[in-house]
Amino acid sequence: MQFKHPELLYALFALLIPILIHLFQLRKFKKQAFTNVAFLKKVTSQTRKSSQLKKWLILCTRMLLLAALILAFAQPYTSKTNQLNTKRETVVYLDNSFSMQAKGEQGELLKRAVQDLLNHVDHTENLTLFTNNETYKNTNLGAIKNQLLQLGYSSNQLNYDAVLLKGKQLFNNQSGHLKQLVLVSDFQTKASLFKPVLDSLVTIHAVQLQPVNTKNLSIDSLYVSNKTPLNIELTANISNQGPELKNVPVSLYSHDKLIAKTSIDIADTATANFTITNQEEVLGNIVIDDVNLNFDNNLFFNINKANKAKVLAITETDDVFLQRIFTDNEFIFTSEAATELNYSDIDQQNLIVLNELERIPISLTTALKAFTENGGFIVVIPSEKIDLQSYNDLLLTFNTRFEALQTTEKRITNINFSHPLYKDVFQKEVSNFQYPKTGHYYPMLASNATVPLKFEDGKAFLSKNGQSYIFSASFKTEQSNFKNSPLIVPTLYNMGKQSLKTSKLYQVIGRENTFDVPVTLQQDEILTLSLGEESLIPQQQYFNNKVQITTTETPVVSGTYSITNNSEFIEHVSYNYERDESILQYQDLSTFQHVQVSDSVSDLFDTLKSDSKINELWKWFVIFALVFLAIEMLILKYFK
Repeated sequence: MQFKHPELLYALFALLIPILIHLFQLRKFKKQAFTNVAFLKKVTSQTRKSSQLKKWLILCTRMLLLAALILAFAQPYTSKTNQLNTKRETVVYLDNSFSMQAKGEQGELLKRAVQDLLNHVDHTENLTLFTNNETYKNTNLGAIKNQLLQLGYSSNQLNYDAVLLKGKQLFNNQSGHLKQLVLVSDFQTKASLFKPVLDSLVTIHAVQLQPVNTKNLSIDSLYVSNKTPLNIELTANISNQGPELKNVPVSLYSHDKLIAKTSIDIADTATANFTITNQEEVLGNIVIDDVNLNFDNNLFFNINKANKAKVLAITETDDVFLQRIFTDNEFIFTSEAATELNYSDIDQQNLIVLNELERIPISLTTALKAFTENGGFIVVIPSEKIDLQSYNDLLLTFNTRFEALQTTEKRITNINFSHPLYKDVFQKEVSNFQYPKTGHYYPMLASNATVPLKFEDGKAFLSKNGQSYIFSASFKTEQSNFKNSPLIVPTLYNMGKQSLKTSKLYQVIGRENTFDVPVTLQQDEILTLSLGEESLIPQQQYFNNKVQITTTETPVVSGTYSITNNSEFIEHVSYNYERDESILQYQDLSTFQHVQVSDSVSDLFDTLKSDSKINELWKWFVIFALVFLAIEMLILKYFK
């Protein structure tokens, strides 16, 4: 039992007063002489005993009456915690990620959790609630009821560390408060696991909601498996959690029209292949039918009309090998002699190749510096005899410089397979490669550079720094066989492709996506992404002949968006949700000793309500006081 005003309990010392009064009464019995002495002795004895008993009964009732009144004014109550003298703060995290679409015993996990919150939490109780994309601070459920009933699923799920950090930050910075952090989630197993640390200031309650089954069929990815002048073959990877399925239909739509359909048998994984015409623009959507999670049943993609990167070779020697790599179907390749170069052409290019110039004029160095500052890329292939100073004037822009020519023969043996130039080029790391060699090279000194290709002694053959790709040796067949090596094609081809990063088949929401849109904008013009009636302005940077768009958490809805400039259509770009949520595997929270785990929102809040319930007892003590007063009055009136 606890007291709202415990200081009033000092008044219990007043119970000494009736004791003192009863112990030190000034009344005394007087003796009176009568003739029948024996009779008088008997009456006197009986009168003294009954008087003493009556006094003790009255003393007890008065002391109990006084004690009951004092306790009533102290306002006693019972509670499992010291709730009356401690302010309680509650912060609730409601996970609205796509995995909460799974079906529980009473429907979708998220919808059931919302209903339980509305049914088992006082609508006037002050609390803070946050989801993966919304925060409602210092409010009550009555004020946000409509928002909760209309709560949608979010593709941008907070990781568990971020949830804990944000939840603790939402508490008021006041000491002495009872802080309760309630986490409502399925606690799906992901790269970042739920690992809360013991916190003496915050009590963590975890409500783990799990579906009745973990079956799920999902479209994981899509890629171009083969390409011919006439056709493109697309391959979709599909995964299955659950028993083997037969004759699962997979449909391909373009512009909302069914253009192909196939069926697959799937145990764990399977592929579905489609062939479409190479020349047509495609706004695609691959669809499967699955009753469990819905978000991964569609995969949007698009194929725009080909945007060709513009490549200019400034050359003083044979450039046939460049023409064979930068073909007309994917690039706009032009070649100009250094002595006949039209400098106005530089700004219109995406990639400029300096092919074995003996000397780089100052005017060209100035133009190339401006070109790279505006987003262009350059490739430097030195001649066997160069003006070292003129080259270094340009290379110092990229924190690189050549040293004097070395005539030692070296093999190019180290390939950085993880470098963007060689990503997806090799199916596996090759160890028995027929390595090319060179008879001379210019040692490079560079800072903050990546090195895709190295010599056997670890020195750089190819270095990338900023907007530049720099080779350290000539390609002439008299000095090197790199021209005849299989490495030259993916190396230069990917340089050309990466100089204009056109959008892929699709982007993934939540990742950092960067792509270029080849367009020329006027001052104050911006590009917009539109899907139906919704539109947004992405982060963008304008260069001379392209706009570089970067997106991460936006857009938030999957689909194929139109890129427009003042309502003028330019091209399409598709976005899909991350597929991490498709794997229905969950953590075991029973091992956490400092986390109170429940499997139901209603059970948790009923328990919290019971723990925080205050039973006020002062009314009972008032009743006791009245009862003792009545007993005293009856004793005085009827006790003879």
